[in-house]
Amino acid sequence: MSTEWLDEQQQRTWRAWLAVAELLPRTLDAQLQRDAGLTHAAYVVLAMLSEAPDRSRRMSDLARVANQSQSRLSHTVARLEERGWVHRVRATEDRRGNVAVLTDAGWDVVQRVAPGHVAAVREGVFAALTREQTLALEEALTAVIERLDPDHTLRAVD
Repeated sequence: MSTEWLDEQQQRTWRAWLAVAELLPRTLDAQLQRDAGLTHAAYVVLAMLSEAPDRSRRMSDLARVANQSQSRLSHTVARLEERGWVHRVRATEDRRGNVAVLTDAGWDVVQRVAPGHVAAVREGVFAALTREQTLALEEALTAVIERLDPDHTLRAVD
């Protein structure tokens, strides 16, 4: 069996992706740690709850929109509960699942931290790109996501 190696362009692109995948989370984590003592993963959970109706989501849905496994999400939500920013309740419609609810204190954290986070994302990603490059990046990433998750079971559908 013969291996079809990446060509030079693919290799450069792949290595650039690896660098971004390492550097961007580190940059965002640093900003969130400095501003709120939060990891990026925890902030995403708070943000996804803040955008939901009634500031609540079923844990399975929250895992998908936050791009976390059920296990990781459970640990993240437990840490947020300790801080009083989230609490869990039984789902009212079937009483089988759990729902994560953003507390008023959690909402205050999101409102306080979001401007700095948006500035870090804008500076770390979009300040380096033209409008055309931003569109091309969106199209490229969407194509990769569709290849990785064609039936949309691993993430929320936009």
